Amino acid sequence: MSETIIVALITGGLSLLGSLIAQRRQTNLTLYRIDQLETKVSKHNNLVERTYKLEGRMVEAEHDIRDLKNRREEK
Repeated sequence: MSETIIVALITGGLSLLGSLIAQRRQTNLTLYRIDQLETKVSKHNNLVERTYKLEGRMVEAEHDIRDLKNRREEK
């Protein structure tokens, strides 16, 4: 084989190897970012659930206060 073909094959092989390594790094970075986003979404969803429960408890507390005021006014 001529030198030109050997150089072209080596260059092509190294180029392919470099592309595969770069793609693998990018994939790992993307997976890391997705994991971080999942963690943030989970924390946010937990906060939303807690807020919903607190709002329900607040409605109950306001209802109890209204009942106590009505009882006091009746006496």
